[in-house]
Amino acid sequence: MNLHRSLFAAALAAAGLSFAPVTPAQTTAAPASHALEGNPVPGVCMLSREAVFAQSKVGQAASERLKQLATQQQTLLENQRKPLDAEVQAFQQKAASLTEAQRQQQGQALQQRMQGYQAQVSQTGERIQLTRAKVMQQIGGQAQPIIASSYASHHCGLLLNRDAVLGGNTSNDLTADVVRGLDGKITTLNFNLEPAPANNGK
Repeated sequence: MNLHRSLFAAALAAAGLSFAPVTPAQTTAAPASHALEGNPVPGVCMLSREAVFAQSKVGQAASERLKQLATQQQTLLENQRKPLDAEVQAFQQKAASLTEAQRQQQGQALQQRMQGYQAQVSQTGERIQLTRAKVMQQIGGQAQPIIASSYASHHCGLLLNRDAVLGGNTSNDLTADVVRGLDGKITTLNFNLEPAPANNGK
């Protein structure tokens, strides 16, 4: 059965696990004859936080660590699933020889165990998501004073999200400066998977 693989993959997708590489806007722009260019707008600067996470050394190291933690969790889940798969197969093979009451009892027990396993897969995905959010917050905290310094040195009066800009002059892009500053400040983070959130329903 491959249900556990698809469940885990969905959990990772929901967690947005990796810091996806961000392609600079210039490489995806329209052909030169239709390019949206123009003059620099004084005081207007841009920054791509996603590019900072993707291109900085600490962001790349954090992404690799998150992948490592996710792989470890997937291995643990697969090892837990194997005996459950074996029990389901054994139940299917002997079902014809059981009474209706026995089939219902054993079938319900297996279903409950399967539901518990699926809940564990979902919880693992949530833990990965929480871990990624915490790591990104830590990197953002390290980057904030660098952003502020670059903002001041470029005499900015307004900072926009570069990833939301459809076109125009990008000469006041602070992203590269922030990546360089962050690389000079920190290159790695040590962290483990965050614990499961407390059940507020208790």
